[in-house]
Amino acid sequence: MLTITSPEELNAWVGKELGVTEWMTVSQARIDQFAEATGDFQWIHVDRERAKRESPFGGTIAHGHLTLSLIPMFKDQIYTIEGVKAGINYGLNSCRFLAPVPADARVRGRFVMKSVQQKGEGRYLLCNEITIELEGSEKPACIAESLGMVLF
Repeated sequence: MLTITSPEELNAWVGKELGVTEWMTVSQARIDQFAEATGDFQWIHVDRERAKRESPFGGTIAHGHLTLSLIPMFKDQIYTIEGVKAGINYGLNSCRFLAPVPADARVRGRFVMKSVQQKGEGRYLLCNEITIELEGSEKPACIAESLGMVLF
């Protein structure tokens, strides 16, 4: 795991890859838990038999927002910043879902620091480009520009 030791060091990472996570399996159990948490029970995600019969993907797939929600977990596997009092989700500049994630497929996150902007004393807005790669696929599952405010 990468440890960034100061606000000044953040700028040294702009335009560089921060790292790549290990592969993780997106199980049907995780998909079902996400459906339960969000109330999104669309059949393509949770009805295995119907998805097997009717889905163009041959089975259930993860919710796009489930794939997106893996970003904080992946970030914690990639890097940490010493001295941060708080980190706040600031939203997204962009997000595209480019390939479906079938149940039991494996994904991983690849992080690039796109920009760092000082927003006041001890406040920095970070923009990371995250590519969520799908094992065995030429296309990634998702590419997102995620924003986070860190407070020193």
